[in-house]
Order: sequence, then C-alpha cells, then structure tokens
Amino acid sequence: MKKILFIIDELELKYFEFNRLVTNFWLIKCLLDRGFEVYITVKGLLYLEGNMPFAKAYKSISKDNNIFKDDNMLTICLNEFDTIFMRPDPPVDIDYINATYILDYVDKNTLILNSPKALRDFNEKLYINKFPNLAPQNIVSANKNIIKEFLFKEEEIIIKPLNRCFSSGVFYLNKDDKNINAIIDTATNNGKTQVMVQKFLKGILKGDKRLIFIGGEIFEYAVRKVATNNDFKFNEHVKENLIRGDLTREEKLIEKEISKTLLEDGVYIAGLDVIDGKIIEINITSPCFFINEINSIYGINFENIVTDKILNVMEHAKKELTARV
Repeated sequence: MKKILFIIDELELKYFEFNRLVTNFWLIKCLLDRGFEVYITVKGLLYLEGNMPFAKAYKSISKDNNIFKDDNMLTICLNEFDTIFMRPDPPVDIDYINATYILDYVDKNTLILNSPKALRDFNEKLYINKFPNLAPQNIVSANKNIIKEFLFKEEEIIIKPLNRCFSSGVFYLNKDDKNINAIIDTATNNGKTQVMVQKFLKGILKGDKRLIFIGGEIFEYAVRKVATNNDFKFNEHVKENLIRGDLTREEKLIEKEISKTLLEDGVYIAGLDVIDGKIIEINITSPCFFINEINSIYGINFENIVTDKILNVMEHAKKELTARV
C-alpha cells in the first residue's frame, strides 16, 4: 500500500475535519477512499537527524463521508513515503524556506509535489515573467520614484506583496489618487521591501479566472473569482463570488505555452490566475482548485478527475526515475 504525506497549513491542521472548502480535504479523502495510507503534518514538525529527514505526523482516516486524523502523533522517516505534497499557505518566509531545505534530504525515490527547489526558486508573483508574452506589463521595485513613473505611464496599477496570498496586502492605484505616496510607502515598507507592480487590467471588474494545471494539462473546468462587495478584488471564499469560468480559445492555448517549462522546473501542480488572457499569478505553493464549487457548477465529481491526473503524474515520475536508474 502506498504511503502519502500532506504537509498542510497550521490552521488547516487545527480544523482538519469537515472542511470541504479546502482542496486538501478532497485530495486526501479521494486518496483514502482508493486505499492509500495518507498522513498529515505541518512544516514545523519536519526535522533532520543528521542527514535523515523525519516528521511528526498524524494518520488520516476516511469515515462517514468525512476525513479525520488519528490523535496519536507518529514519528515517520520521510523516505518511507511514495509521494509528499508540500502545501502550506504563504507567506513564503524563512520558516517555509527552512522546511524546503529539510525536504532536500528526502530520498530521490520519493516524489515531492511541487519540488522544494521550485518552491524556493520561483516566486508566485515573479514566475509570470518567465512567460513575457502572457504576462501583463509589470515592474518589481521598492523604489517610490520607479513605481510612480510606472503609475503615471500606465495610469492605473496594482501593487502586490511578493510573498502573501489571497489578495492580502494588494492595492489599486490610479494616477489621480490623493494618497499615492502613502500607499506606496505602506506597500514597500517605506522603500525597504520589493513589490510587484502590474498594469491594471480592466477585465478584473468581471473577476479573474483560476485555471488548474496538473502534470502538463490545464483542465476545461474553471471558476471565475469575482470581487467581494465594493472591492476590486476577490478576497472572501463565498459561493456568490465564485461563478462558472469556461475557458476561452485564448486561455486554452496557454497550456502549450507554459507546460514544458513548468514541468522542467519541477512544478507539477499550479493554479493560474488569468485576466484578459494574461497570467497575473502562478500559484505553486498551495493552489486552491475550488473543487467544491466546480462540483456544484458543473455537476461533476472533480476530485476524482484531479486525483486521476495526480496519480498519473506520480506513476509517470516513478517510471522516469526507474529509467534513469
């Protein structure tokens, strides 16, 4: 029987049971129902003894159409797992980076999704610039004058912190705003912290679309995340703000543009946020697949489709490893 480990967020561990809004709930439940042994831990419970990687972990159980964790904390060598899912939420801070260093010591026979090196090397905001034809006009800077010059050129911009998620710390600015200096100072920590500055895309008024990428494929099922109340951005996970987001012809072509690069970089699982045919962000840490919403919108069991693809990725990776040996 194959053993799988999910490294999840601390808050998610605390409220592990019954949380159907969380992508990990569906993946873990589906894998358990298919006969896999699934364990969960958090990055603070990873550790090394010399060059041997371990985790304090809990065994997951599927029962009565829900998932639970056994209360007994186990000590398990990470080399015992066939696959490890590294899925804590940002911020990608020093604790997150240190966890990826521990994962570097995991035996190569264990597949890690996504690879620790990729999680360190590719910032979710900056990664779009590997695909300049698909990225909106943007700069990365902590300098107020550089940011203001970009603002006056583009007239409307979005300022994003580089290491947060779920629209945290994101600002909209237009050239006529009366608080330009104050907003830039706040976003950049008074010129000390680099931020991503993107041209404002008008399509955000209809919501950005989450495209789901697994193993080189972008699925045809997607949701559009529309703005919350009077905000310009989606920042509240409620049903009313998640609507059907069928892919356009332009969006279907994105797969051909990005797949080879992402797979070569060790990114097997990602969530692409798209507006007006442009990728505004490539989520590789803990991408949400909105499985609960897609099931409701499309009338499918999307967790089975996603799990099938992930198992295919796992099998393909094992074959590649065997071929190299």
